Amino acid sequence: MNTKAKKDLPLGTTETYSTMHKWLQRALFVCLTCLVIEGAFTLPGIAIWMGWPTLSLQQICSELEKVRYSDDSRECIYPYPLFGPSEGAGQTTAKDVWGIQPKPLYRRIGFRDLVRFRDERLARQAAEKKKQTEAPDDGTQAPVAAPAP
Repeated sequence: MNTKAKKDLPLGTTETYSTMHKWLQRALFVCLTCLVIEGAFTLPGIAIWMGWPTLSLQQICSELEKVRYSDDSRECIYPYPLFGPSEGAGQTTAKDVWGIQPKPLYRRIGFRDLVRFRDERLARQAAEKKKQTEAPDDGTQAPVAAPAP
């Protein structure tokens, strides 16, 4: 008879594999802890990368939509309805090459590029608006198109 006291082992663990199970459990706890820490820093890190202090999360989402679909009129719908059309339903402005291996042709987004894209778009829109509101200074009126018969 074995007079040596049996170790208290978890259910399903034999004495032969108890050391391996102990180290495996420790390694899994370390990996899970690292995943939780990584997940906690992912959203804030991406938000800062995209331009968070300057842009709100809603504006970041809208800017991503504008870049993704190459359409300056796109806006992020928040909160997005649970039931209804998908986010890209009816969208035909995306400049992508479709096929077996689709290739997106939108601009790559680097560190805080969404802020630069927004500023360029706002400057472009302000210049267009200014150009439209300027009237000819020579006293003549701009020609008016004749109504169609």
